[in-house]
Amino acid sequence: MRSLILFLIVALSWTGASVAQVKKPKKKPRKFSWVNPLKQKIPGVKHATFRSSSMGIDVGYCIYLPPAYSHTARKRFPVVYYLHGGRPGSEIKSVSLARLMHQHIKAKKVPPMIYVFVNGGPVSHYNYPQIKNGMGEDVFIKELIPHIDRTYRTIADRSGRGLEGFSQGGRGTARIMFKHPNLFCSAAPGGGGHATEKRISENEGRESERLKFALGYNTWDLAKKYAKNPTPKLSILVHVGTKGFNYQNNLQYMEYLNSLKIPFEKLIVKDAPHSARIIYQKNGLDLMRFHAKNFGLVKD
Repeated sequence: MRSLILFLIVALSWTGASVAQVKKPKKKPRKFSWVNPLKQKIPGVKHATFRSSSMGIDVGYCIYLPPAYSHTARKRFPVVYYLHGGRPGSEIKSVSLARLMHQHIKAKKVPPMIYVFVNGGPVSHYNYPQIKNGMGEDVFIKELIPHIDRTYRTIADRSGRGLEGFSQGGRGTARIMFKHPNLFCSAAPGGGGHATEKRISENEGRESERLKFALGYNTWDLAKKYAKNPTPKLSILVHVGTKGFNYQNNLQYMEYLNSLKIPFEKLIVKDAPHSARIIYQKNGLDLMRFHAKNFGLVKD
């Protein structure tokens, strides 16, 4: 009996060792870079860089130019800046959406527009001066937008400039549209984590033990500030999928915008998970037509 017990103890110890050995190591956080080469071919899309004057380094972006861009030498086009999800930032994260955008433009379902896919920086679309080269919002607003207007035939004022993003990019879109309404006439925040933004608002800027932002630097406080003086007028479309994990807090945020008397449209995508790709497959044309309408390219 003693031998059997000893055998079982040894067997169990070896089993435990085997389980321990096959445990998957924790994934290391992805290393951030301001330049990320585009390795896939997408119609109309190219990767480019500009020199950041504030950081003294190159910053990457991807740009989609519609077919009509190369057919005329003088015509100017409106531009939509697309803010990716996730952290840290990368200009190639959401660029595959350009395939769907190109299909709709090529089929003449929506007028031609330029799309720019932004690198949001190490904390994705936030200014975070606590780390070196961490001012993602400023690099976008103060450097990328002027570079795009100098380099390409854009309509270089708010009447031809839109903003859109999903998840972290949805949070970024909502913050930036309320902070810089003078720069954009059209904004479509999607699937943003507004519950997290509310926590930041209620905890003196703290998102977590590791991340603390400036006071008032969140989608709730900036909306409240904008509501006190809602000029210039923003055209806003909040979009979210019904099966996305941020669905309920997006509904709550819409109720908050209503309480502030901030006008907005909503796009609720039935059965869509937390996925910009699936939302674009289902209702991307609606998002594109929303911007086109605000640019004066199509009628209601």
